[in-house]
Amino acid sequence: MTTSPLTQPAASATASGPLLEVQGLNVYYGESHILRNVDLSVRSGQMVCLIGRNGVGKTTLLKTVVGLLRQRSGSVELEDREVSRLPPHQRARAGIGYVPQGREIIPQLTVRENLLLGLEARPGGLGRHRHIDPLVFELFPVLEKFLARRGGDLSGGQQQQLAIARALLGKPKLLLLDEPTEGIQPSVVLDIERAVRRIIETTGISVLLVEQHLHFVRQADWYYAMQKGGVVASGPTTDLSKEVIDRFLSV
Repeated sequence: MTTSPLTQPAASATASGPLLEVQGLNVYYGESHILRNVDLSVRSGQMVCLIGRNGVGKTTLLKTVVGLLRQRSGSVELEDREVSRLPPHQRARAGIGYVPQGREIIPQLTVRENLLLGLEARPGGLGRHRHIDPLVFELFPVLEKFLARRGGDLSGGQQQQLAIARALLGKPKLLLLDEPTEGIQPSVVLDIERAVRRIIETTGISVLLVEQHLHFVRQADWYYAMQKGGVVASGPTTDLSKEVIDRFLSV
């Protein structure tokens, strides 16, 4: 029996440091200072949640980690390797997967075709990889049922599952999820929560999550709270107090 490649533990960080290390990150939009001296780390097999009200810089931080935005100062390291100067496609092949807010699946393509695009993040891309790992169908059974359906014909929750599955097929070491439960019905929210926990438990992939849904936030191992572009509190999610929740979560 052949083992699914996604069920192999992701390459772990070195013993001396975390998988992801962000230090002193400063990011601007024009002359507007958006991220201010942000420090953050994610260890192998860990789920870390960014919390904070809208507009405090959470999405900007994820986009900077994945390379869609450039920092003015500071560093982003993956497994002790500086990746700040790499373009997004090279960061993807280094092991950073990204599911953006709004999902950004391609509506005219079928579910199968959208999934195959995820393989482009692997070394050699679609030229070397054409196999859709069955684990994504175990995590999200609806996708196997709708392989021939166009992505634009799926519900919002189904599109979110497709976006996560597509990112997984790139075999990342770190998965960035930006508001994965936004605008999704409660039953599907629970399905996505369970799938993310199973991804971590079965693959060793680490997750950096932006989320407002309190139940999902509590699934994480660690949180960082952001305000006005900076990290102002952090700790294990088991220590999240009502005061912190009221201060940093919009809902």
